[in-house]
Amino acid sequence: MSTDETLHQDGAGGDDRLDRLWTPHRMAYIRGESKPADASSGQCPFCRIPTLDDEPGLVVRRGRLSFAVLNLYPYSPGHLLVCPYRHLADYTETTDEEAAEIADLTRQAMRTIRAVSGAHGFNIGMNQGDIAGAGIAAHLHQHVVPRWSGDSNFMPVIGSTRVLPELLTDTRALLAEAWID
Repeated sequence: MSTDETLHQDGAGGDDRLDRLWTPHRMAYIRGESKPADASSGQCPFCRIPTLDDEPGLVVRRGRLSFAVLNLYPYSPGHLLVCPYRHLADYTETTDEEAAEIADLTRQAMRTIRAVSGAHGFNIGMNQGDIAGAGIAAHLHQHVVPRWSGDSNFMPVIGSTRVLPELLTDTRALLAEAWID
């Protein structure tokens, strides 16, 4: 049997004639790596990230009370998270100043992403709690997801795969350099 034939076999050994696009980096997310084992700030990646330098931490912008960081497992290129420095889970626990800065960084992120990539729209949102789909429910974070016409093609819908055109470190550098206050 040729390598090509082997690549086209389904789990039962039959020929399904489908190509495979492997995304092994997603296993870290599936396994829950970097997720806090508990709700403590000592286990939290969003508490650890601000202690790193911007480049290795993928931090795009730092505010006084919150920061913008690239999502390590993005839905689309330029997918940012806006997080308060303070370890808290619920949006209603933010101070007025924290809520205002999260909103300001979100607006700045939208302006910047639109300027550098021509995003046609955005999905903005917070998933509050495990039941609502929060990947890391212990630390509040707002998603800023750029969208383009036709970006929901067969890859995410059928292939359960996201296509990213550049390395996260390159995207971080581009957005950090072009940040619009």
